[in-house]
Amino acid sequence: MIASFRVAAGAVVLVAMLAACSSDGGSVGAAEDRSPVTELPRALTRSEEAVINASVGFGLELAARTAAADPRPNIVLSPLSASMALGMAMNGADGATFDGMRDALGFSGLSQAEINGAYRQLIDLLVELDPDVRLEIANAVWADDDVPFHDAFLEAVTSAFDARVESTDFANPATVTAINDWVEQHTDGRIDRIVDTLDPSLVMLLLGAVYFDAPWTTSFDSEQTRRRAFQREDGSTVDVDMMSLGSIEVLHARGESYSAVELPYGGEAFAMVIVLPDPGVGAREWLASLDADQWAAVIDGLAPHRLDQLSIPKLTLTFDAYLNDALIAMGMEPAFAPGADFSRLSPLGRQMCIDFVRQKALIEVDEQGTRAAAVTSVGIGLVSFSGFVADRPFVFAIRERFSGTVLFVGLVGDPTAADPGPHPLVSGCTGTVLPGGQGR
Repeated sequence: MIASFRVAAGAVVLVAMLAACSSDGGSVGAAEDRSPVTELPRALTRSEEAVINASVGFGLELAARTAAADPRPNIVLSPLSASMALGMAMNGADGATFDGMRDALGFSGLSQAEINGAYRQLIDLLVELDPDVRLEIANAVWADDDVPFHDAFLEAVTSAFDARVESTDFANPATVTAINDWVEQHTDGRIDRIVDTLDPSLVMLLLGAVYFDAPWTTSFDSEQTRRRAFQREDGSTVDVDMMSLGSIEVLHARGESYSAVELPYGGEAFAMVIVLPDPGVGAREWLASLDADQWAAVIDGLAPHRLDQLSIPKLTLTFDAYLNDALIAMGMEPAFAPGADFSRLSPLGRQMCIDFVRQKALIEVDEQGTRAAAVTSVGIGLVSFSGFVADRPFVFAIRERFSGTVLFVGLVGDPTAADPGPHPLVSGCTGTVLPGGQGR
């Protein structure tokens, strides 16, 4: 009997599968008045299958490397968001830079045209698959209007990724506001910003957003939600709201070091897979060792099974991380270093490289279903940038250049601060108290 989800390693590993898959149904969902989705509306093309398989492999390796390097207790990533943002950037890469990006994304052997076509068809397929599930996929490219970019690149990302393309003044603070407004709009307000400022060396920002909102095929009864102990990685416990279903048939798998369940959403085209490592097997270590073969074993092992009780915690988790190190380790190093070849992006492309890849993600799980959002930003910088930006405290002086006379000298620590006046002083000469605080 499964009384509760208690993990010795500290956290349940959650994998929200934002990919279409046919389901053999099981009994979950029988109580809801929904029409099940039993298959894809059409057969996948060879290129689509290759891109999906590559995306899964890329996402698992990205998650594994992040889990191994990031000590935070919770990790939430969207492989689809990252793959799309980097897939757009790859349209501007050439030579070894292109090869490294293509290989790291798992697209070896596919042409740019095949990859772009598969992305376009996959986006259209996923968002329309299940009428009970709200899935929104949005892409955007923000380009500095002081820098020339090839029309062919902009046309490619517009056609393949349905990307919004904006050419704007990166020095204008309104651009930051516009970018963050786009992020908030395309994540249903769950993520309200992705950038605070635009560094002067930045010449392009590529964004991939995914928003997912789906009801469970069989919802949890809120009256059965109870406060229960959840065991952290270090053995300590914390009380959480634990949702429960009794005597439920689900798709269940039992592996050498784990058990797993799959909980479907809506018409069952989408589902959440929850993997519970055995006691003594750390969830972080399990995720850090996860690869495509191990993931396939989990999925292939799923079969209908009746549980006396199914319990999972209500969750609201956020995650914000730079993915540079993980992507470099996966083979994208040429794209992140001076000497990168983005000549298909701009006439100045050999002076450009990827400055950062940052992803913000959120997941909310409750009795009704799941909301999840993610935005990946890929910043392209100009390597030869030689600006001088006084955006931190500085010293200044005004001088006459020929005689060397210094007229003024000072320190700027806060350009917005008003002078409060001098501190009070007791004269060592007369003993008079000189008042302070008279500044205006």
